[in-house]
Amino acid sequence: MRFEDSKYFHEFEHVKVEFSFGNVYFFDKIILSEINEGVHFDWEKIEEVIAYAQDHYGPDFKIAYISNRVNSYSLDPHSWSRFQDDLDHIFASAIVYYSYINFMNASIEKLFSPSSMKRCETLEEAMEWVQNLREFQRINQN
Repeated sequence: MRFEDSKYFHEFEHVKVEFSFGNVYFFDKIILSEINEGVHFDWEKIEEVIAYAQDHYGPDFKIAYISNRVNSYSLDPHSWSRFQDDLDHIFASAIVYYSYINFMNASIEKLFSPSSMKRCETLEEAMEWVQNLREFQRINQN
């Protein structure tokens, strides 16, 4: 389910940014991405999202990241560790998968992720998991 078709679209205040490679939604403490079909989501594209996030949140932000895999695309799993090595902004991430191949890809990415990562079958599961994390609740109090 696309974010815009979910109950969360009207429930949570967010900013939608349409990048050339997909849509990214910036909430108060969550970034949700929906990458376009067939894209190779490489480090240069990640840097575009990081640059926008730093402008949006400031230089020392802490967020949860949800990858809503409504489309098939490729990603270098080392990008997770590189992102965390360069910038320690993501305290947890969730990957919403809609196919067996996406589940397998998420399983591989989980091996490379230095932060907590959950594979979810639905967007609702991912949103609820993120919101129930202690770290999410702690940073929301600040």
